[in-house]
Amino acid sequence: MSDREFDIIVYGGTGFTGRLVAEYLQSEYGDTNLKWAMAGRSMDKLKAVRAEMGVSDNVDLIVANADAPDTLSDMAKRTKAIITTVGPYQHYGEPLVKACVESGTDYVDLCGEPAWMHDIIEDYDAAAKESGARIVLSCGFDSIPFDLGVYFLQRHAKAETGKALPKIRGRVRKMKGTFSGGTAASLGGTMVRAQKQPEILDWLKDPFSLVPNFSGPTQPHGRKPIHEVDLDSWSAPFIMASINTKNVHRSNALLGHAYGEDFIYDEMMFTGPGEQGEAIAKGIAGNKKPFGENPPKPGEGPSKEERDNGFYDVLFIGDTAGGQKVMASVKGDKDPGYGSTSKMIAESAMALVKDVPQSKTGGGVFTTAPVMGDALIDRLQAHAGLIFTIEG
Repeated sequence: MSDREFDIIVYGGTGFTGRLVAEYLQSEYGDTNLKWAMAGRSMDKLKAVRAEMGVSDNVDLIVANADAPDTLSDMAKRTKAIITTVGPYQHYGEPLVKACVESGTDYVDLCGEPAWMHDIIEDYDAAAKESGARIVLSCGFDSIPFDLGVYFLQRHAKAETGKALPKIRGRVRKMKGTFSGGTAASLGGTMVRAQKQPEILDWLKDPFSLVPNFSGPTQPHGRKPIHEVDLDSWSAPFIMASINTKNVHRSNALLGHAYGEDFIYDEMMFTGPGEQGEAIAKGIAGNKKPFGENPPKPGEGPSKEERDNGFYDVLFIGDTAGGQKVMASVKGDKDPGYGSTSKMIAESAMALVKDVPQSKTGGGVFTTAPVMGDALIDRLQAHAGLIFTIEG
């Protein structure tokens, strides 16, 4: 693809998250030789956003949308990789996946929709392997910190002991910020679809639903508060666990079950010790509106101040076969749903274009760890404000 006109195209560049991605690419790589463009439905809106976000006039603008598949095909043929922030993906995503697969173009998204991802794996994995296109799903807060956090801890454990960890617990230690409007809309859309296709409920419950023809060991469900004596804290259900755990198990499979075929992984969030921790955990578990009373709609989001003041801190606790513990953490310096997510998806595309050639990985429908792994961790720490740390 060395003859492609662009390295990266940001599709959805006029949306809330898309414009943050464009702003980030300009600020982080505007003085480099990166060739990139912004794409969306309206040329007038693209021009306005380019000016509003301080993006150089040298960044090209491309009109394309899912209602006109030919425009997506033409766009995909012009670039090495496409960043898409246009969700919910179950409504708008497939035409772009198809265009990228057919043209051998790399693709990264922010999808957290297991049913749609199940379909994409089934319908496009083989074709992507043929064309060399790398379709990389879930390149934002769901699920990079979790997928790469497990990968990072397993890499450390293997280097120290020669063996993978048979069990890891992911625990959100601290977090300030909002989930994206796209996340809320995606969950709603998945529930609507499940009413028409009851088998989707089975996919949502199955931690291995993104690993075709594989059934692993029973996993902790994480749907009720628990008191973890060894960690001196109560833990509550974590709303992103349903998608993150599926992506971690898909990564394990794509890595040749490097974590073991009996690997166990779950996610929850700490609420603290004692009666107060218990009360908070039970409150979270009983909350029927996990996104709040008025969650942002797609295209909406927090102010710059709110994004800048956000953060997250996720702890991973690995249990060795001998009963010892090893731990690692992943921390981010912006709010998870927007500020950090926009940087993570941008660096995912950069890793594909600059660090990991298609000849090394081949094509297919991927999660982040198997296709980018160490290269993406390095980029996220150097550019995107993430910190990966071994804690013991």
